[in-house]
Amino acid sequence: MSEDASFEDGAEVPLNLVAMDDEDLQILSSLVQDAVFPITEMRWHARNKQLALLVNRFRWEDSARERHGAERVRALLVIDNVMGIASQGIDRGARDMILQVLSVSFDPGQDIDGHVTLTLAGDGAIRARVEALEVRLRDVTRPYKAPSGRAPDHQI
Repeated sequence: MSEDASFEDGAEVPLNLVAMDDEDLQILSSLVQDAVFPITEMRWHARNKQLALLVNRFRWEDSARERHGAERVRALLVIDNVMGIASQGIDRGARDMILQVLSVSFDPGQDIDGHVTLTLAGDGAIRARVEALEVRLRDVTRPYKAPSGRAPDHQI
């Protein structure tokens, strides 16, 4: 006899989200908190007006973590409508640099334009000037065991 599917069964479905307003972006930001990526996995496609990052994000949404352990998943974080980018606290020449995302935020401009800022650990930041807010997050691999074996800890 087969069992009915439960809500928890859906937890393994890859994320595919779009943030088009500040409320959506806050949710997306919480999902990429503690994502790590090598600087070599960040690309600005000026012609397509996109800033794309291939990150290893912690699966904060995983309700079965206690049962099977902490997991990460590779995901694409894409900021669309990008007119220009700037960074601080990042040595772009350090090809082995690993960056960690703390948050993603939006500072609105005069109309629908503004700036999307990725705040990074170690006082770094990436700021994208955008025509309109559109940030996408899509998991592109299956989850894998977190190398540390545990969830990031934010206690001071």
